[in-house]
Amino acid sequence: MQRATPQEFSRVLSSMCTEPHPDARAAAERFLATNPGDPGTYETIADIEREVVAQLGEMVSLPEPAGYVTSGGSEANIQALRIARNRANTDDPNVVAPASAHFSFHKAAGMLGLELRTAPLDDERRANTTAMAELADEDTVAVVGVAGTTEHGRVDPIPEIATIADEAGALCHVDAAWGGFHLPFTDHEWDFADAPIDTMTIDPHKLGRAVVPAGGLLARSDELLDALAVETPYLESRSQATLTGTRSGAGVASARAALDALWPDGYRDQAERGQANADWLAAALDERGYSVVEPELPLVAAEIPGTTFEALREMNWRISRTGNGALRVVCMPHVTREMLRAFVDDLDRLK
Repeated sequence: MQRATPQEFSRVLSSMCTEPHPDARAAAERFLATNPGDPGTYETIADIEREVVAQLGEMVSLPEPAGYVTSGGSEANIQALRIARNRANTDDPNVVAPASAHFSFHKAAGMLGLELRTAPLDDERRANTTAMAELADEDTVAVVGVAGTTEHGRVDPIPEIATIADEAGALCHVDAAWGGFHLPFTDHEWDFADAPIDTMTIDPHKLGRAVVPAGGLLARSDELLDALAVETPYLESRSQATLTGTRSGAGVASARAALDALWPDGYRDQAERGQANADWLAAALDERGYSVVEPELPLVAAEIPGTTFEALREMNWRISRTGNGALRVVCMPHVTREMLRAFVDDLDRLK
């Protein structure tokens, strides 16, 4: 059988995954066969997972975090809503989220028997908190904010959303799957120091430079994770709060290695470089007459003709569209200024 080769990143412009840090790649290989889902047997990787959770907690201003390394943001979001549902005292639970919430919340609602109420966005493509407050009621079990939306890179007003959750007696969950490794180097109010958040999604395998899969679920207390616990009678450890059960230690170990190598200075440099690239691309597209959404985080959305988009795809640029059809470019660590110049040059050739 012919040996397949993995996707190169040299023309990948819309992915929220990137090339892992070399230390992360090496650590993943060392711990590939370990199972953090059985911490009583695989004690070393269990210890490393606790260290990862502690390091993530430091990033988001949570001194004593609970949590674990998930398969990705979708699992973390599902688990957060599962916590909310399991803790609530209602037969008709609902969740309030902005229209920009990740599609995993729709998955979660279907899986967990929740009504998902989505509020419109404001003129800046952030959550409209007035509309969210109107949707919340006595059956609301969770109110969701997004710190780095996947389509436009917007940061919702998290303190206001936390207030809505508090007034409804609901859990406040923040989805910072992508933005969480960039936002510590900005002046946004988005983490546990800024608002009474209960749970957060933050993914080392995105801007954190860990291998895939390595997502993250953080909770303010162990008590919140207790709402997920099930008995595991045939394992050395007697209960488990994770969703997937058996997990490879590769993601856990790689997250620890990436954090050790890059937090904080490496991530700060990466954040500054990514934002500079996004600002450069936005300006270049604007100069050429395209309608551009000003980047708040290192993500650029711009309206280009459909024929131009398809022609760029035929040139093997790996690009995607937002829900309304706009070009979407994510300035991940592998995206260089040279790549962006080549992309703009190809765009010019198509005019």
